[in-house]
Amino acid sequence: MFAAASRHLAAAASNAVSSMANQAVMTVTPAAASRIKDLMSEKHDSSIIGLRVGLAKKGCENMSYTMNYAREIGKLDEVVESEGVKVVVDSNALMYLIGTEMDYVDNDLASEFVFNNPNQKSSCGCGKSFSV
Repeated sequence: MFAAASRHLAAAASNAVSSMANQAVMTVTPAAASRIKDLMSEKHDSSIIGLRVGLAKKGCENMSYTMNYAREIGKLDEVVESEGVKVVVDSNALMYLIGTEMDYVDNDLASEFVFNNPNQKSSCGCGKSFSV
């Protein structure tokens, strides 16, 4: 009885790991890709290869997204290509960003990148930091 239960648990764990491995680290919406293209073209710097996304420990919920121009790709970084742009996901942020959608919102109140992160458990009142 215990052997059958152990095999069942091992199979379930294997399926979960396989499912996570096949899930995209991050998706980039057409609006976000368009804005990244605009930002890169404004810089006139041939060393910029894309946009780097990472996380920093700050804010009342302890984590905040960071974005910088990417000039290199670390050996453990993940690269997401969408609509002709590269988003380099920092290796230290990978496990927190799996399944995240990066969008860009431009309306009367704000123009900003928005991260729809399924791993997020809570966020602070201002929305600038979160926890997983």
